This record gives sequence, structure tokens and C-alpha cells, in this order.
Amino acid sequence: MTRLLRTNSENKDLIELVRKLDADLAERDGKDHLFYAQFNKIDKIKFSVVAYQNSQPIGCGAMKEYDVATMEIKRMYVIPESRGKGIASEILSALENWASELSFNRCLLETGKRQPEAIQLYSKNGYNPVQNYGQYIGVENSICFEKWIL
Repeated sequence: MTRLLRTNSENKDLIELVRKLDADLAERDGKDHLFYAQFNKIDKIKFSVVAYQNSQPIGCGAMKEYDVATMEIKRMYVIPESRGKGIASEILSALENWASELSFNRCLLETGKRQPEAIQLYSKNGYNPVQNYGQYIGVENSICFEKWIL
């Protein structure tokens, strides 16, 4: 049974999972990693979810306010041995529900074209491609998605 904990960027399990995520992304993104890394700091994230199985942290996700109506989904990660079990979808759904509780009506996110699992995850969970936004405008490796949640 997966247990989801709402927390923030001070959670030690979140910090460790994000460290693993960053290592994975550094390998996938290669020379592009430094560009993306500047936008993925978690030190001020107020809204994050950590997934646990048998008291062990196995996945995470976070969100931050993008504008008055929109939360931006960030830092989605599931450890390799727990993938393919629907955990990322559970985390994503928990973030969407939390955003809705906070009166946001849209979730927005960016992922890399070198992350086919992430693209598949977002597509199967009702996210639709949109024009790249903000710092991702004109970035060849980026693909952005949105989902209306209210």
C-alpha cells in the first residue's frame, strides 16, 4: 500500500529523492542539464508529496504557484524499482487535488523530449501539449503540457 504525505522542501526524504532525480536528469540531459537545473531548485517549495511504501520513500512530486490560477508541477520522480506500478499517477493526482483545494484551476508543466516515460505519464493523465512557456520558450528539448482541473 502506498502512503502519500503532503510536505514541503524541508522534508529530508524529498531532498534525497530530488537528489536522485537530478542525477538521472544530468545523465539524460547531458550538456543541457545546467540550463534546466537553474529552474529546479526546491528550497522554497511549499507544496510537495512524497510517496512511501513500507515506510520507505519511493517517489515524489511538487508544485509551485505559476500565476493566480495555475500551479506548475515540478520534481516528479519514482525510484527505478518502483516504476510501472501507477505511483507517479497517484502522486500527480494528489498534487492536482491539492491545487484544486487551493482554488487553482490549471496545472502546467515542462518535461524533456529525452524523457519518454514522463511524456507518456502526462498524456495518459489528461495533460495536453501547449506552447512552451516562460523560460522554456524556444528551448528545443522542452515540451510543455497543461491540464484544467476544475
